[in-house]
Amino acid sequence: MAKGYNEHQQRKNELNILAKDLVRRSRAKCELCEADGVKLTVFEVPPESETVTADQCLFICETCREQIEKPKRMDTDHWRCLNNSIWSEVPAVQIMSARMLKRLAKQHWAEELLDQAYFDEEVEARI
Repeated sequence: MAKGYNEHQQRKNELNILAKDLVRRSRAKCELCEADGVKLTVFEVPPESETVTADQCLFICETCREQIEKPKRMDTDHWRCLNNSIWSEVPAVQIMSARMLKRLAKQHWAEELLDQAYFDEEVEARI
């Protein structure tokens, strides 16, 4: 049990070290909904790899995190922000935006936006 706990703590520490880079990249705004002036945390886009890099992580607000982790509590209006984030130059933002749009596929606007989006092969493979 201690080994698993230690590995988890080490992973958390590695993610926290990336926070400075993510603050700069995101300009201290949620990378999905652009919320400003709220608590932001590092979110690793699944699946996790052995090494942690900023390219695999997002800096997101608690509202986005909760709705990603608990889809039954999803507020579809909140995710209209994906109109902007889907066009991000950051692959992790594109991947998570596309995944959320797929969850919202019953919404006409989400389906249209996903149809309009273009992803390179590497991003497409991870969606």
